[in-house]
Amino acid sequence: MADGSKSQAQVEIKQQCASMASTFSTEMTADERVPFPFFRPLSQKRANTWIISLFVILHLGAFTVTMIVNDCWENSYGDCALKPLRRFSFQPLYENPLLGPSASTLEEIGALQKTLLTNNQQLRRIFTSPWLHAGLFHLIINLSSVIFVGLHLEQEFGSFRIGVIYILSAITGSLVASLFVQDRPSVCSSGALVGLLGTLLSGLIRNWKSYTNKFAGLVATMTILMTNLVLGLIPYINNFANIGGFMSGFLLGFVLLFKPQQEKLARNKGGLFEFDAKDIVKCRKSLDKPVQRGAALVIFALLLAGIIMAVLHGIDINKYCSWCHYFDCIPSKWWSCSDKAFHCEKLVSSEHLTLSCPNTGRFKVFPFTNISEARFQDICNLICF
Repeated sequence: MADGSKSQAQVEIKQQCASMASTFSTEMTADERVPFPFFRPLSQKRANTWIISLFVILHLGAFTVTMIVNDCWENSYGDCALKPLRRFSFQPLYENPLLGPSASTLEEIGALQKTLLTNNQQLRRIFTSPWLHAGLFHLIINLSSVIFVGLHLEQEFGSFRIGVIYILSAITGSLVASLFVQDRPSVCSSGALVGLLGTLLSGLIRNWKSYTNKFAGLVATMTILMTNLVLGLIPYINNFANIGGFMSGFLLGFVLLFKPQQEKLARNKGGLFEFDAKDIVKCRKSLDKPVQRGAALVIFALLLAGIIMAVLHGIDINKYCSWCHYFDCIPSKWWSCSDKAFHCEKLVSSEHLTLSCPNTGRFKVFPFTNISEARFQDICNLICF
């Protein structure tokens, strides 16, 4: 008797699944399409946005620690921007155009750098650099974009899926950056954001008929993407992390995202949830392009495995691509993109320190004599630029 009831329930599920599939296909041409995530009001439930909120807090914490370690007021003897902030003041704009820490601080705190990554085998930097920001301008632009994009995606598709995409995009971006890394510190925090943008784009493609405001959403997505790519042309931000993050997010969007109305359709079918949860999952998957999902997963897995193997073998793509570094940093009169460590001569008197660059003939006199080796190299690179 119990077996007969179970068989009857399974038959009813199949019938409802078929009904849902036909209803779903017809609803795409009706007026029940949903607005693109950017144009939908956010829910007031805090539980719906906890993962993005956590990531934002971690980024803010990492930037605070970076500025504490930097301590411009002490290490640069007051030659800082926003001096009233004292220990939290920034390096001057001629040193860091993004209003942030020194190069030596980024190097110390965990940024990517060729010598440390390849010669010293400090692979931990692949996992620390995605949490670092190059400066206050970078932090504001990146986190405001993460909040705007991430909160909408999290409420649309759930915290778990968006959290997985964010982390994997961050790591993949950092791995790709490692293949192009040069001997100057760079951070990869924008990779996770661009991964969310890639996810948004793949979600738009696979659910094109489900959304209204599609073109406006596409313009908004591309605007945020181009803003971060242009920002990545400034020193200390690794643009190749953005490429890796975008590829990861785009593929994972096809793997992890469902159609936005499935949950709504299921609720409208009341009786469906009276049956076993496993049958519900089977029903949802039958509606949601399993072949496309599987193909995207295989491509992502192969891509990630290939990148990891290349990093472990110490492959440097810059050797085979002489122009690729221009995508990461464009030289300007306001900053240098050189990854060479310059040599300077030091002259110490009783109260003053004079640094001179033999290559350019430039020199600078400082009203102090005690300076760390890392800070000495920072100043030398500025004088020789």
